[in-house]
Amino acid sequence: MTRVHVWGASGYGAAEAIRLLSAHPHVELGALESASHAGQAVAAHFPLLRSSARVFDGKGAVAAALASGDFVLMGGAHGSAVEQAPAFVAAGARVIDLSADFRGDARAVYGLPERYRDAIAGADLVANPGCYPTASLLALLPVASFETLAALAPQDYKGGPPHDDAAGLLQIVIDAKSGITGAGRNPSTPALFAEVAGDIRAYGLGGHRHEPEILAQLGAVACEAPLVFTPHVVPLSRGMLADCYAIFRSPQDASAVRAAYVGAYAGNPFVRVLADGMAPSVAAVVGTNDAEIAVSVHGNVVRAICAIDNLGKGAAGQAVQNLNIMLGLSEECGLRERVVVNQ
Repeated sequence: MTRVHVWGASGYGAAEAIRLLSAHPHVELGALESASHAGQAVAAHFPLLRSSARVFDGKGAVAAALASGDFVLMGGAHGSAVEQAPAFVAAGARVIDLSADFRGDARAVYGLPERYRDAIAGADLVANPGCYPTASLLALLPVASFETLAALAPQDYKGGPPHDDAAGLLQIVIDAKSGITGAGRNPSTPALFAEVAGDIRAYGLGGHRHEPEILAQLGAVACEAPLVFTPHVVPLSRGMLADCYAIFRSPQDASAVRAAYVGAYAGNPFVRVLADGMAPSVAAVVGTNDAEIAVSVHGNVVRAICAIDNLGKGAAGQAVQNLNIMLGLSEECGLRERVVVNQ
């Protein structure tokens, strides 16, 4: 059994990770460190963990318990893991960070299994993607990669160095909506739910922190098209829907586009490319690590819609998927049980 400690254990993503790890057949929970909740019962804070007899451990518990070969899942607030995670790695642990601290950091592997599976397998430090980037990149990467674009728009491709003009991709637009747990667990969250009920609230219009993350990963496949990204919070506890549009210079072939998506996700156990005419459903993926994608072509516009659970594939579920890859286990291990969650 592999021991997994949770550092920053009192947030929503960490709680979902604790739930998943508690039922995982090949791991055991180590320290559950929370400076703010030390000594308090885990069951008192999270209804889905009511059967747990654990209490939150105090500050320094993970470092005190850590042994070489252990794993640490970092669930603390953004900015809190940047110094602690390298210390855990230096002590012989392998670390998966749920925060934004190491996304884009050369010391870490970006933890999107559908693109970086081989690198994740050997990594000591994995930066779990954000929820908005996970949904958006799953929707966009098959059509945004330079190789795919050259195949989809051969009349525009003249060879030479990869850039958006070579394949005629002019603009990318992302219109994404998240349940309120995407904002994190903090004292303002109950008031936020009351304020959002009956409303759909756009935010981050001057620049959202996930936008550079999305652009960096699009850039990694040589896509330089400008991006318009609009996140919204909606009155759901959890779940996310990203409507993504890739606007080309010329009309695209629907069969070629669909083949690109089917080929990209063949053999990926958690990504479903839906049949033509089907729409992704948040209700179908909430409580799981699944992603549903629908793709269609409208002249020069490729529309790809992705539904995930922001706490599942957008956070803790993907972290456990990465853990499985790092341990050489089936990616589905401990992730196929669905939890029914009130919306």
